Amino acid sequence: MRHETLVVQAVASAMLADGAWSSADLVTRGAMVFDKRPRWMVAAVSAVMATHPTREGVTVAELVALLSSRPGVMRAIRRAHAVVRRWAIPLVTLVPPRWPVPAFASANALASWLELSPAELAWFADVKGLGRDPELDEPLRHYRVHWVPKRRGGVRLLEAPKPRLRDMQRRMLREILDAIPPHDAAHGFRRGRDARSHAALHEGQAVVLRVDLEDFFLSISLARTVATFRSAGYTDDVAHLLGRLCTHRTNASCPLPVLGAYPTEADLRARRNAERLARALHLPQGAPTSPAVANLCAYRLDVRLEAAAASVGATYSRYADDLVFSGGEDFAARAHRFAALVGGVVLDEGFRVNHRKTRIMGRGARQLVGGLVVNAHAQVPRASFDTVKAIVRNCIQYGPASQNRDSHPDFRAHLRGLVGWAGGAADSPRRAKLDALFRQIVW
Repeated sequence: MRHETLVVQAVASAMLADGAWSSADLVTRGAMVFDKRPRWMVAAVSAVMATHPTREGVTVAELVALLSSRPGVMRAIRRAHAVVRRWAIPLVTLVPPRWPVPAFASANALASWLELSPAELAWFADVKGLGRDPELDEPLRHYRVHWVPKRRGGVRLLEAPKPRLRDMQRRMLREILDAIPPHDAAHGFRRGRDARSHAALHEGQAVVLRVDLEDFFLSISLARTVATFRSAGYTDDVAHLLGRLCTHRTNASCPLPVLGAYPTEADLRARRNAERLARALHLPQGAPTSPAVANLCAYRLDVRLEAAAASVGATYSRYADDLVFSGGEDFAARAHRFAALVGGVVLDEGFRVNHRKTRIMGRGARQLVGGLVVNAHAQVPRASFDTVKAIVRNCIQYGPASQNRDSHPDFRAHLRGLVGWAGGAADSPRRAKLDALFRQIVW
């Protein structure tokens, strides 16, 4: 760090320490950094008071930027060779939160809320970056990590937090993230929203455009996550710690995913890109906080895509990394060009489109959204309905235990969920048929 930058940061911190906001008080506090008051201090304070006549909302970063932009002040600092003797702690002024989230005036307050010591908080947040060390013993790592190949090409990194960190993340999810509303277009990982509500918006349309985001969780960095917590009203240091508690990075010791016997060039490229993103701090797929943080980090993307869809008379919704647009004949005529526009917006927002999964589905084809057919009404494909019906019939004939091949601890509740998913709306003929069969099972 350059000498004058260090001096400016020390002076800015001292000016924002506890005390009145007047020229005389700012000169006094700024001079406390040094053994004696430098001549340039009066000019520095004059610049601050001219721009910020009151203290409200002023941050250290803003004062540093202001003083650094004054050539006369910076030239005087260089010539004076001032030596910083003391570093004052700026007074933290909490910004009123935009949403009903817990207030933390400092990192220590966050540690206390999580029932940790400051040292433990620093350890779980990995502020020293020890997690990147491939020699770090497994018991000292906060996540269990492994790669798995996707069914349709590419790879997925699964990162499961260990119990203590997972419990902290669950509390952050309940008390912080759940209080911050995502964009209305988001249907994934939200109470009262699901794949069916996502699909229902696109029923009976002339054309459905489906766009998939590549490496959705891996693409969301620490910086984006920290910005989300800042938007909730948290100070920089608290937001940074919260962001680090929600992110993770892999290291060189993590085994790479095994692809099929004849991987394509696209498969290899997808694996290389996923590996590169995994080496930086990102949202781990497996952490309780990741889906909610991902929804919030995609807010700007949702805003822009909803506006773009509205401009061409289309409807837009998103379920995790699945972007869906639908509309009438006018939208059908421009769907290919609109898909290119969507790709540009996605790239501009720091994500990538998986072009192999882009689909433009007209009325003559089966329009699939979130695993549901939406040509007329959102419902599961006929083959899936027949599979669930066969399971229920076999339960009637051979007993429920014969169908519990995955050893579900509560198979009745599991099958009840399958019936609800496959049957669709409560008043649909499919649902009535499955419900009648389900009631015949002897448990």
